[in-house]
Order: sequence, then structure tokens, then C-alpha cells
Amino acid sequence: MDKPTIVKNNPYSSRPEIWGGVECTINRVNDTYRDQLQETGHYTRPQDIQEFAALGIRKLRYPILWEKHQPTADVAIDWNWTNQQLKMIYDSGIEPIVGLLHHGSGPPFTDLCDDEFPYKLAAYSYQVAKKFPSILYYTPINEPLTTARFSGLYGYWYPHHKNELSFVKMLLNQVKGIVLSIQAIRKINPFARLVQTEDLPKTHSTPALSYQALFENKRRWLTYDLLCGRVNSKHFFWSYFVALGIPEADLWFFVENKCMPNIMGFNYYVTSERYLDENLANYPVSIHGGNGKIKYVDTEAVRVTKPAGLEFLLTEAWNRYQVPIAITECHLGCTPEEQLRWFKQTWDTCCTLKENGMDLRGVTAWSLLGSYDWNSLLTSCNGHYEAGVFDVRNGKCNPTDLARLILALATKGYSENPLLVRPGWWNIPATPANI
Repeated sequence: MDKPTIVKNNPYSSRPEIWGGVECTINRVNDTYRDQLQETGHYTRPQDIQEFAALGIRKLRYPILWEKHQPTADVAIDWNWTNQQLKMIYDSGIEPIVGLLHHGSGPPFTDLCDDEFPYKLAAYSYQVAKKFPSILYYTPINEPLTTARFSGLYGYWYPHHKNELSFVKMLLNQVKGIVLSIQAIRKINPFARLVQTEDLPKTHSTPALSYQALFENKRRWLTYDLLCGRVNSKHFFWSYFVALGIPEADLWFFVENKCMPNIMGFNYYVTSERYLDENLANYPVSIHGGNGKIKYVDTEAVRVTKPAGLEFLLTEAWNRYQVPIAITECHLGCTPEEQLRWFKQTWDTCCTLKENGMDLRGVTAWSLLGSYDWNSLLTSCNGHYEAGVFDVRNGKCNPTDLARLILALATKGYSENPLLVRPGWWNIPATPANI
């Protein structure tokens, strides 16, 4: 396959770095906690870090998760395992990007609706920074908007609420937790950098649901708008928040405590772009829903219409914020061949955007160890495993074809794998048969 087009005399460093990440969610459904690193065997396989390093990655999204380290409020934290892991990461020449909460609601002594949640998280963040003062990059909370939707609006995850007020409280609590955590961390390391991750979505719709699509397309930026101090009395969502009962003082906190991310990390999946359609007869009953005014389905846009695509959405984000960008999750739950095509297409898009002047730092090979039960959004324990860069089903860290692609891109910037010649299935025009 041809190499990506590179501007003449452009140095190799002009391409984005290749980063890696482990699916590390610890989340709660009712009273049951699930830990993806336990399910993939990472805690008992110390050689994983060497396997990651052999890919040529420059940075690694790695967890020091709150629920794992502080399950109760009054017990001293055992840092031994994490200390060993971080030492191996640094010794391998990799810079960690440390996550503190990943689709979780915190330990049992708090939850996303707890008014004290932001302060409790900040206290934990301070302890992490004090123990590991050399950590430079932090993601205190992964995808707060997505977590608030799944926990407060749809009720999938604890505390299983299904209303707009709970959604808003959970979102504001998480973003406030990010702000206070970074403030606490910078008391130890003033140079600590915020890598804030969020889904990169866009909603499409029929004409009848254009108002709902408009609302959701404005809502998708809330995490970053709050952190950047943009949600003031003139913002689209100010009156919405106040009407739901959020005190204005709670909103002014974000204006007065602006916490600009050093890097905005976007997670783009084939399911990130959605399509809203009131023509229910065209879709399975299992995906029928609505907004309380009209019934409709919310399905993957790629199955119905042409998505906007990664290049368009990253350009939207860049034009809106002018802050360095990274793809912090790149994964496709599909066949090994399609996984290769998805990552390579993402890489090529990011190379082009960087060549054209976007400050795009890295592309993250996500789910290095694969993941369990994300096909049910972790609401069922069916043992459904999706391999990632490695396949760990036999208890060992076995490289897949994706690992070889990652190594080629990290070391050469291109791959000649003939499987990449064919387009991915998501590039095939949508037809009713795809629904």
C-alpha cells in the first residue's frame, strides 16, 4: 500500500505519535463492581508492560483508579503494585497518562450525585500526586458527559437514574471534580497537564427530529465548554441548567475556575455518530425510544446515512477550541481485518490534519488487552470478549495483526499490509439492508 502523502521536507516528527491505552473501566451496576483489568488478567501478568513497549508507543493511558486503590475511606492506600507498574512504564521509555476514574461512580462511600463527590475525588488525586510526583499527564475522569448520560439519563450504570436533573448534576459534579483534582495535583506538581477525554459524537436526524439533533449537537461540547469557562449567562445551556434547578453559583464556579485542557482527547467510534428517526416500523422494537414528546429510534448513523466522519468532527473541535488534540481511543469491535482498516483510516486522517496545520499530538491504540461485555455496555456478564491489539483469552498476551500494524506505524509511519487496500465496511453506502 502507498505511504501516506507527506509534505516534502516534513520531518518524521510531523506525524502524530502512536499512543496506547488499556480498557480499564471499574464501574458499578446495582451493587456489583466490575474491573476490566482483573477480567483481562493484567494484574497477574507483569510482562504486559514490556509487550506494550515493544509496539513503539510513546505514551500510555494507564489507570490508578480510585475504586481500586481506596475502596474504603479510612484505610491506608496500598501503592505497591502501582509503584512497580509505573517503574516498568518509565523504564520502558513510555510516558504515562494517568486516569483516576473511568466510567465509574467512585468507591461505595460516594457516588456521582453526592455533593461531596468532587472534593473526595480531589483528595484522592492529591494523594496520587504526592505519592507519584513525577507524573506529568492526568485524566482525572474519563468521558464525564458519556458517564453522566449512561448513569443519570439512561440508567445503565449506578446510581441508575433516568432524568435530566440527575444527568446534569452528575455531569457538573464530574467536571467540578476534574477542576478540583487538577488544582490539588498542581499543588504537588505545578507542571501537571490535563488530558481531558470525551466521546466525539454527532447526531443526524430526519427533518421532524432536527430540533432534538440540534440540542444534542450543542450538548456534546459541554465537558469542554465548562472546563474552558464558556458556560456563562449567555451560553445556550445556562438557562437550561437554571430551569432544572441548578443554582447559578454552581455554574459560576466554572467561569471563575477555568481549567483549560492541555490536550483534548477525543474518542471516536463507528457508533459515535447517531441517527434519530421517528419511522419506528423500519427498526427493531428493541431500539425504540423517545424524548417524552415523540417516539423515535437512536441508531448508528453509518447504517442509515453518510456520517460526517472523523476529519470533519476533529476540524469542528479544532476550530472551536484551538487546543492541542489527540485521538485517545481508537478501537473497532469487529473482525481482525476490519480492526486494521479502522485504525489505519484514523491514522491517515490524523496525519493529513496534522500536515495541514492542526496541533494533533497522538493516535491511541485503545483496548490493548481487549475488553469484556462492552456489547451490553457492561450491564450483562456474558463473558463476551473483544480482542484488541493483544488477545488474552488463553491467559497470555498474544499479539494480533493489529499489533504488527501499530509497530509499523510507530516506527515507519506506514504499512504495506495488503489487507488495507480494501475499504472498511463503514465506507459502504448505507442501505435499508444495513439497518
